[in-house]
Amino acid sequence: MTDPHTLARWRLVLGKGAEAHGITCEGDGEAQRVEQLVGFLFDESKGKSKNRRHSGDRDTGGESDGLSVPDWVDAVNDLFPQQSKEIMQKELVRRRGIADLLEKPELLEKIEPNMELVKTLMTHRDLMNPKTRVLARKIIDQVVEQLKKRMQMQVEQVIIGAIRKDRHSPRKVFRNLDLKTTLRRNLKNFDRESGKLFVDQVFFFAAERKKKPWHVVVVVDQSGSMMESTVFSSIMASIFAELPAMKTSLILYDTRVVDMSDQLGQPVDVLMKVQLGGGNDTALALKYATGLIRQPARTILVLISDFYEGDGPAEKAMVDQVKYLGDCGVRLIGLAALGYDARPFYNKPTAVKLKKVGMDVLVCTPEKLAECMAEIIRG
Repeated sequence: MTDPHTLARWRLVLGKGAEAHGITCEGDGEAQRVEQLVGFLFDESKGKSKNRRHSGDRDTGGESDGLSVPDWVDAVNDLFPQQSKEIMQKELVRRRGIADLLEKPELLEKIEPNMELVKTLMTHRDLMNPKTRVLARKIIDQVVEQLKKRMQMQVEQVIIGAIRKDRHSPRKVFRNLDLKTTLRRNLKNFDRESGKLFVDQVFFFAAERKKKPWHVVVVVDQSGSMMESTVFSSIMASIFAELPAMKTSLILYDTRVVDMSDQLGQPVDVLMKVQLGGGNDTALALKYATGLIRQPARTILVLISDFYEGDGPAEKAMVDQVKYLGDCGVRLIGLAALGYDARPFYNKPTAVKLKKVGMDVLVCTPEKLAECMAEIIRG
């Protein structure tokens, strides 16, 4: 092959090793620019981040001398399509330039909001200046809202369907009026000229609404490895709190326990108070949760943890507390990871012990968790 453009494309695919066989980017300015930008991420001899890559990763060999993080962000925004840009920006956040991002709000504004950026901002929020902290909160809020919209409809449908198999009733009892559904279903009848909504169909909740509500207790390990699951947990808890016939409690813990139930409607407030890393005492958190339970048979406890408890007595205390809750009639779900791309790293021997005393241990998406809870509610 002698066509410079074809050779340049193969050079980008194969990496620096291809140059030994005469395959280079020479003669193709755009390919050279792409190689420089990709090299900025993966050439670890340059820049602030010195994290070593796995031995099997490709060596890009890009020239990144003289390229700053702001320059790189501007160039990537100009050169790459949206999907590629988002992937590269995630790698930027993961690999290098964190100090620049935290110190320069104008740079942070150029990065597409994503989960990797949220995790970085949560981890390093104490290093931010006040202006960057305000912007970081807006970014986290944007990502949280996007995730909540993605999850909410399906989660609500699954769980409400389980709570109330026949959600609506032909019995027209005023105290059971479902005003929200009535308004939504009749919006098509809104008359713009008069400013009035004409209602031709009214919806009432079924009598099952009178049953005692289900209590969902979400207990979240704040260790660093559970960061992504912590984000999804706070969102799920806020969705649960909005459902009819469901009471929700949210508990965060490390070696201490913090009850965030009064802030369920503000998942961003919850996330900005998460203290990542350090030790943990799951048994202490479960004992606190036990004190909140009034109707064990109508309670679902969701423990989100990697199940690493350190020494033997701590693990035994956790398993004993799970067994006690199960014996009382509480339905128990243990999540080693919660999210769409979660890669769980958890203590499998401990998870097996928890299964033996009555806890279902899962790694799942939010929708899968909702389906599991719906099965429990349906009995």
